[in-house]
Amino acid sequence: MARSLTSLPKADGFRLPGEFEPKAGCWLGWPERTDVWRNGAKPAQKVWVDIVSAIASSEPVTVCASASQYANARRQLPAHVRVVEMTCNDTWFRDSGPAFLVNDDSGEVRGVDFEFNAYGGLDGGLYYPWDKDDQIAQKILEIEGYDRYRAPFIAEMGGIQTDGQRTLLTTEQCLLNRNRNAHLGKDEMTRRLSDYLGAEQVIWLPRGCKFDETDGHIDDLACFVRPGVVVQQWTDDRSDPQWEIYQEAYDILRSTRDAQGRALEVHKLPQPRMLEWTAEEAAGLDQDDATHTRQAGTQICASYINYYAGNSAIVVPLFNDPCDRVAQATLAELFPKHRILGIENSREILLGGGNVACITMPQYAAPKRA
Repeated sequence: MARSLTSLPKADGFRLPGEFEPKAGCWLGWPERTDVWRNGAKPAQKVWVDIVSAIASSEPVTVCASASQYANARRQLPAHVRVVEMTCNDTWFRDSGPAFLVNDDSGEVRGVDFEFNAYGGLDGGLYYPWDKDDQIAQKILEIEGYDRYRAPFIAEMGGIQTDGQRTLLTTEQCLLNRNRNAHLGKDEMTRRLSDYLGAEQVIWLPRGCKFDETDGHIDDLACFVRPGVVVQQWTDDRSDPQWEIYQEAYDILRSTRDAQGRALEVHKLPQPRMLEWTAEEAAGLDQDDATHTRQAGTQICASYINYYAGNSAIVVPLFNDPCDRVAQATLAELFPKHRILGIENSREILLGGGNVACITMPQYAAPKRA
């Protein structure tokens, strides 16, 4: 039976694995909000099926759907994908789901349940209410029978990266935002991240990408490919609104050592061109005062960094952009043992506020005991 623990994960010998480590499965929600997903969420659901099918070729997948959408999701998704009924406010499982931790000595898996406030609560948050999303992590851990730690701070895993060897990468713009944990301060947040994710070193970048609705999540800017190696979004155009942010992040990453004392190797991944909402897309949304407003001309943060790293496949968003092929080729070099599976219509997820990484929560496999 899953327990709710009051001890600290790091003291109990647990660490957050890197995204490249073995997985027992992957969790997603099922989109249905008509004020977030245009045209009754049908275009988004079609892309969800493509993403789920791609990931399910690599590891087991579970999709959580509401009671009203269960039959529809079950009918559309592949038979070998598990579908469970779960009440949610929206479908950003990377951020509302649990962070799965592992203990290399005991071979155990446990989960951290962060406080979730829909990216800022009543101070710039994206939707209201979010109470059901704040329950998702606990529900998943109880389904899997894993012990749970409830963290005393607000965080989303889209805002945190790790090398699996006790180095974390995050942004001050997100975790230290006044609508998250500004009241705690950087030193205290560093300590809590260490206690709850088993870190020895936290690398703080000042900010994430522009036009990102999540207040600067790291998962659009940079991620660990393996220990000591990072891939970062990039442009050589100094007039681009992102250039200064990319240069700032690159300089910090290249001058910082990880928890093992290594200098970081940083690979540049060219960004796709800037995207904007069309009038037709905006007209497809239901209007609701409880949801972040999106309108024609609103700029969108597109990124190839927002991929999912499976056991045997890298599932990467594509944007009908000249850099699509470059991004796939770069990821193929960085992950030579993986298949690179591109998602052609990922714009539909981007319209909702994120992409492939944002909707997927990896469940890490129990490590083989040392």
